[in-house]
Parts: sequence; structure tokens; C-alpha cells
Amino acid sequence: MIYVVEDDNSIRELVVYTLCSSGMEAQGFETPAEFRSAMAQRLPELILLDIMLPEEDGLSILRHLRQDAETAEIPVMMITAKGSEFDKVVGLDSGADDYLPKPFGMMELIARVRALLRRTKREPAGDGELRIGSLSVSPQRHTVTVAGEEVALTYKEFEMLVLLLRNRDRVLTREQFLDQVWGYAFDGENRTVDVHIRTLRQKLGEAEKYIRTVRGIGYKLEDPDEN
Repeated sequence: MIYVVEDDNSIRELVVYTLCSSGMEAQGFETPAEFRSAMAQRLPELILLDIMLPEEDGLSILRHLRQDAETAEIPVMMITAKGSEFDKVVGLDSGADDYLPKPFGMMELIARVRALLRRTKREPAGDGELRIGSLSVSPQRHTVTVAGEEVALTYKEFEMLVLLLRNRDRVLTREQFLDQVWGYAFDGENRTVDVHIRTLRQKLGEAEKYIRTVRGIGYKLEDPDEN
């Protein structure tokens, strides 16, 4: 089940219709109150959440979802008219797994929804801890620590970090990140990877030094103290 929280009737009905026509089960809600009532009855596999809502904004709803152990790991895609980079960073930093600004095409929406569902259903490969300097990641336990202190990351940030660790000292392109983490092709203008890398660096604190930007290509993970 996919929940769509959107106060614009035409957009909500179109999204729900498109999801159902694509073989998925979806239900729409106009207000946060209706959404919360449904959440008490059944938890969804995925939530499509608008920011500008009556009663309470979507970012506040997202923060509450992430603070509740029962809903903390439900993937959330923000769908909003706010498309600036600042708004994307705020949404991703609050725990969103993807961000799709309006206006958007139904085919792109379906592709992103399917990619997000595939990603959250598969188990992380391998159970050994991955380390570099003060950074330690356990794919099996889904934990990240820096100098012994646990760091909370979103699904996307975690998978990006694991991908970097498993390809240590190798440059990964934006196309590779989108293909292996998001599950869809690079369109030449997508800033999603860069925004996620920025928030990932902020959360890693002193360990952000291990993520190196390779201008014009992408990113790599390396220990500057070893060079």
C-alpha cells in the first residue's frame, strides 16, 4: 500500500489513479488528520508526502514519522512545489528518501516509486563491517559510527556510504550512484546525488574528510592520512 498525502484534489487523484493503473495499491489523503487515522489502521510500504498541507506542513509530519520507532523506516518521497536546492536539503536532512518537485511527469513518478520500493525491500549484501579511519559501517545492523559515536542516516545516505566503502579509492560517477542506489538513469541535470552527498558529509562530521569530490566526474572514498 502507498499513501499519498496531497491537498490538491486533481494532483492527488491523478497520482492515486496512476499508481493503481500501474499495478500498485494506493490511497490518497487530503489532510494530515485523515492520514494519521489511516496510519493507525494500516502502515504503508511507501508514503508520498507534500510539504504545503493544511493543519500541519509535510516536514513536520516527516519528522514525527522518523521519531516513531514503528514508522521510522517507512520510505518517504517528498512531492512539492518547492523545488529550490535549499528546500531539497531541508527535506532530505529531515529524513526524506527522495524528492520530486512539481510539476512532474507520471512516468518519472512511477519509475522513482518502483526504484524506491525495490531498494527498501532488498537486504544489504554482506554482513562484515566496513571501515575507514574513524568511520565504521555495519550493513547487517544498518549502523554507522564515527569515532565510536553513532550517526543517524536516511536510507539513501546509508546506501551511498556503503557503495563508497565497497568501492574504496575508486571514483564513482553520478550515473553509478543513481543506477545502483536510486535505480533509474541519469538525466544530465539531476542534482539528487550532490544534495545527498552534501547532507551525508554534514552528518559524518570529522569523517566527511574521507569523501572526496572528483571534479567533473563524481566522488570517491579515501583516507587522506594514508597518502
